[in-house]
Amino acid sequence: MIASLRGPVLRLAANTAVIECGGVGLEVVLTPSARDQLRQGEEGTVLTYLVVREDSLTLYGLASQVERDVFVAVQGASGVGPKLALALVSTLGAAGLAKAVASEDLAALVRVPGIGRKGAQKLILSLGGKLAPFAPVAGDGSEAGGIGHGMGATVSVLPGGALAPGSVADQVQTALVGLGFPAQTAQLAVASALAEPEAPSDVAALLRAALSRLRAAR
Repeated sequence: MIASLRGPVLRLAANTAVIECGGVGLEVVLTPSARDQLRQGEEGTVLTYLVVREDSLTLYGLASQVERDVFVAVQGASGVGPKLALALVSTLGAAGLAKAVASEDLAALVRVPGIGRKGAQKLILSLGGKLAPFAPVAGDGSEAGGIGHGMGATVSVLPGGALAPGSVADQVQTALVGLGFPAQTAQLAVASALAEPEAPSDVAALLRAALSRLRAAR
């Protein structure tokens, strides 16, 4: 599995890019947010998901771990392949898609090219609560008092108040910011989750734990 690409961006088009890795130019199909992170002629990094078919190998590029996780999860729905999953994520965004499914918002889902009303209903039924951890939470703690208010416990902050770049904790904090949470609120939620005796060690589990704390802080 090719999980990410990093290298000079040789070509940047409307929804694709060619990134040089080890002397080989690899074409990747991008979401709008992933494309916005790249600049032609400069070094770029993108998370990827490889789809293998009998007659093709296609790399899809995503902007964040959350966007990648949602893209993969959506393909578990009946009748949804990578192209439609990309359209869903590209049109609504990872958080917007998760929110639309969780709230059964048919009007939002049918705005996606290739999704009709019946398709939207099937999508909601197929995904169930799979996207719930990625849905934005109303009252995310940006109000006065922040995340610490009402949590009933002291929130631990990592040494120096910073997270190691590229670490699981850093990826989760970045994902929470991408979902609309203030940076400080996201950092405190991650630190609180990591302070537990059996702290999650992978991105998905830590993200769920952090989101749980954000909901409890409402």
